[in-house]
Amino acid sequence: MATKHDGTTSSPELRSFDIGSAEGRFQVLAKVFEVGPDCLILLWGGTRPHVGAVGIGQVRPSLKDPAQISASSSVFTFVGHKEDMVAKMMAEELAKRLGRNTIVAAGIHWDNLTESDIKTITTLCKSIMDQIVLQYKTVFV
Repeated sequence: MATKHDGTTSSPELRSFDIGSAEGRFQVLAKVFEVGPDCLILLWGGTRPHVGAVGIGQVRPSLKDPAQISASSSVFTFVGHKEDMVAKMMAEELAKRLGRNTIVAAGIHWDNLTESDIKTITTLCKSIMDQIVLQYKTVFV
């Protein structure tokens, strides 16, 4: 038995689903795991999927209005990798929107990206984030 953050117990079952988003030559994929009361997301794409950055979002009461849910986040980035912005943004936003502590491990790589390409990939990641919120509420009820 696993202990939830509220002290109750649950089955150690690990459930997951897959999500993806594509535009032109770019495709970004995610595998979403429900790990007890928490959420773990593997996010990858490109010619060399890997782990370049890990974002951690922790649910907390809003500092402005404790009745509202918010989140704090941190990120660890391996030297030479640039997924930190996406990993941090997704971990914090998903923690807030799902009400669960969330980890996003991201590794996305294409060679010679332009600023426009980076914006496209970021948009794909935001689309995946929105899809995760919608599916999470139906798959993990």
